Amino acid sequence: MTPSSTTPFGAPFEGDLTSDLAFALRLADAADSTSMERFDAPDLDVRVKADSSHVTEADLATERIMRDLIEAERPGDGIFGEEFGSAGSTSRQWILDPIDGTANYLKGIPMWSTLIALSVDGVPRVGVVSQPSIGRRWWAATGLGAWTNTPEGGARRLSVSRIDSLVEASVSFQSIGQWRDAGELEALERLTASVWRDRGYGDAWPYMLLAEGRLEFVGEFDVKEYDIASHVAIITEAGGRVTSFDGEDTISARSVVATNGLLHRTFLDLLHSPAPSETSP
Repeated sequence: MTPSSTTPFGAPFEGDLTSDLAFALRLADAADSTSMERFDAPDLDVRVKADSSHVTEADLATERIMRDLIEAERPGDGIFGEEFGSAGSTSRQWILDPIDGTANYLKGIPMWSTLIALSVDGVPRVGVVSQPSIGRRWWAATGLGAWTNTPEGGARRLSVSRIDSLVEASVSFQSIGQWRDAGELEALERLTASVWRDRGYGDAWPYMLLAEGRLEFVGEFDVKEYDIASHVAIITEAGGRVTSFDGEDTISARSVVATNGLLHRTFLDLLHSPAPSETSP
């Protein structure tokens, strides 16, 4: 697991993360090569885990290759991955989701990603989200900015939107089922009734749309640390904010609210507004 921290996600980092970011990008290269080998394969081996989620041979192979590289080149660092759990130190911990969106992967739908983060003393400081099936990648490290690749082969710096009113905001709620199971359907209804546009884009992509300035809010429940750690570094460096549903700077709360920062408090207040019956005299 990952350690808890009292340090805000946006706090400065005293150190140079350049080599760590470069290494994270190399991990993504290795992961992309491995995952793409079996993408849309007709004989892909798919199994059901104890929690009823799916795992494929590609999930396992992709995490293994990243773990092997970390163990060889960063032997003092710890690892926390979706498929093979925790090992080593938690003060510097690589957090890995080899294929985020396995259900899409096994169906041949190209909306899946590899998620890579480096957490230092409980704060995600480096993040890479790689979506090789559509040729996209996003990356960031504290103090080094957030970036994405361009069609020309270069890099473009990311910045969240400057929209500061709900009626102009575009949001992604991921899935109705998540909010229903969390007992927050009324909050979802308040949210979608208050904004310009709402969609359930799903998985990692809407967080990256937020970092690019195309959305103002992403929220979901039933998330693990490896589902969101990479997003924290990227969105924070792009100028946004990521907390739990209750407004805490943590990746261990099983909920997440990511915004452009300007509207973060407004969204949290809206989500936690009491029902009309609770305010009636």
